[in-house]
Amino acid sequence: MGYQWRHFNIVLCYVILSSGVWTWRTVLWVAIGWTVGISLGMLSCIYVATLHENDLWFSNIKEVEREISFRTECGLYYSYYKQMLRAPSIQQGLSELINDNATESKRTINLLRRMNIYQEVFLGVLYRILPIQAYLEPVYFYIYTVFSLQAVYVIALFITSWLLSGSWLAGALTGVWYILNRYTSVGAICLLRCHSQQKVVLWLMFLATLCFCLTWQFNQFILLVQALIFFTLDCLDLISTEQVTCLYLVQVSSLLSVWLLQFCNSMILGSLALSFIVAALFVKHFQRGLKTGGLAARLGKLLLHTVLVLALTFTINYLAKVTLQLRSDEHIFKFIKSKFGLGPTRDFDASLYLCEEAFGLLPLDTFDRLAGTLLAYPYLVTLIVLLVMLALVTLARPICMRADVAYNLLHTVFFGLLALGTMRMKYLWTGHMCAFAAYGVCGKELWSLCLNMIHCNTKTKLRLIRYTLPLVILCFLYYKFWPKLMTEVSELREFYDPDTVELMTWISSKTPKKAVFAGSMQLLAGIKLCTGRVLTNHPHYEDRALRERTKQVYQIYAQQSPEEVHGILRAAGADFVVMEDSICYERRHGRGCRLRDLLDLANGHIMDGPGDNDPDLVHATHPRFCESIKTDGPAYTALFTRVFQNKTFHVYKLKRGKKRAKADREPVAMEDRTQ
Repeated sequence: MGYQWRHFNIVLCYVILSSGVWTWRTVLWVAIGWTVGISLGMLSCIYVATLHENDLWFSNIKEVEREISFRTECGLYYSYYKQMLRAPSIQQGLSELINDNATESKRTINLLRRMNIYQEVFLGVLYRILPIQAYLEPVYFYIYTVFSLQAVYVIALFITSWLLSGSWLAGALTGVWYILNRYTSVGAICLLRCHSQQKVVLWLMFLATLCFCLTWQFNQFILLVQALIFFTLDCLDLISTEQVTCLYLVQVSSLLSVWLLQFCNSMILGSLALSFIVAALFVKHFQRGLKTGGLAARLGKLLLHTVLVLALTFTINYLAKVTLQLRSDEHIFKFIKSKFGLGPTRDFDASLYLCEEAFGLLPLDTFDRLAGTLLAYPYLVTLIVLLVMLALVTLARPICMRADVAYNLLHTVFFGLLALGTMRMKYLWTGHMCAFAAYGVCGKELWSLCLNMIHCNTKTKLRLIRYTLPLVILCFLYYKFWPKLMTEVSELREFYDPDTVELMTWISSKTPKKAVFAGSMQLLAGIKLCTGRVLTNHPHYEDRALRERTKQVYQIYAQQSPEEVHGILRAAGADFVVMEDSICYERRHGRGCRLRDLLDLANGHIMDGPGDNDPDLVHATHPRFCESIKTDGPAYTALFTRVFQNKTFHVYKLKRGKKRAKADREPVAMEDRTQ
């Protein structure tokens, strides 16, 4: 399911009403704005829910098919929600999550410490205590929550652009743009204008940041971006020292609270975000007078200040990781180094990311799609004008820029750079782009600047442009896209994956409940959700030992001997291994990026097929395991027994020799359904 809720970061939106006199017209106008915002949020929720139902025929398929539709990590996380519901009590469910021995064989792990699954736990508890079990199935409660978060996000975007521009028409334009660009904006983050002088808003910011950090495993990188923006605003003297200190402390408090809630997860203490904030506060305390003197003196001081903060950041981060022996996130930095040619190109973990399209550069056709909805044009104009204004502010020219505008400007720049470098990050950028472009269309500052340049800036003309232009754009978008949306929501499809359904049904009915399965990360997540069997590895990749085990298990697709593969699988505790033809004979990626190629390179072997190879690679002494095992040669049948196969999957049971466990002695029926 593409709309897995952890991809949405919950944002609390708080509007502080001014203490001025409110006329009945103002109250009516604001009430209309809130009505439009909530309506757009509900429309987005219903739209996504309708597409989900029409694409899968979710209401009419079997339970196992519904669960298979939760792909990869989504299925793994949903399995813990399902586990909470099936536990005899809430206390027992929490205990099983804290002492889990089914997610990774031969290991007992604390899932609340390892993974960000508090939202699944919360939903599981909520479903148990609410009187809704009689008329709402658990899976619908889960996905309806996901779709509701979509509504919350659209409303948050609506309020963001409303606060920036002063007109709810900007919010309406933002919501419509977001819905029309949904293919590039799934799971975006809304970062709102903050009135940091208000204590109540600081508390709301803390709660919002805490929820965000608690529910998304990569929160530290977004907090790092936000901290860098606070640092920049402070250097440009757009916010006061007290404000930036409060904002830093909100971030630190949120991270430390999550550290406690995740049972002292050391990965949080070793995050770059925390190291940067500590370094920035430390250097700021001792280096004073940064904003005094002439332009050259100020720039020199700020440059020195930045160098000191960055140097201290990396020093603190290095010392923290050495002290805590933290290596859980090293694969992320390997990926970044390899992407920019600064690290080894044969590293298996880095190559897994680099070879996925989602981690490549942003395709150029993305801009064509954004231009087709008229989003790209006002966004680029607004971006260029505000960047020029920010540059003039930096040079101490007599130009004023609001702190909230500068904050959102820097955010969209950072998110844009992330999206251009890594396509998957476009979901962070597109939602923010919608709000930023709508501000450009409806904001006072930009139009006042334009009208001043042609010497016709009057209040009437300014109001006419700010209200007329968004209405014209909305009418154009309605005329162009409404028929397409109606066609889209009327298209009916159906979930169809009979081979996977057959595999899950066979595992549930023909294998012991404590059996351990090895295979690809994506498939094993589905096996855990649909059958509850124990896994050797899974898609949550933020653990060094698990990454190493995954690489070892994947030797089933490498050029290895049956004895070597059998030893690896037995060391991982596997009873069964599932091999997929779609991986063994992969065609989705080109040569050099197929999984078997990545394994060959990591093992120092020459890759299959025509093409160049590095001179230090050698020919493997054994054929590819996933192909050769199907020949049923004596070396393979002595160690493996085929117990199931269809057109997609091949399941083999590992033989243990004389030491046979009770699970091995249970009969397993052989089924061949390739016809």
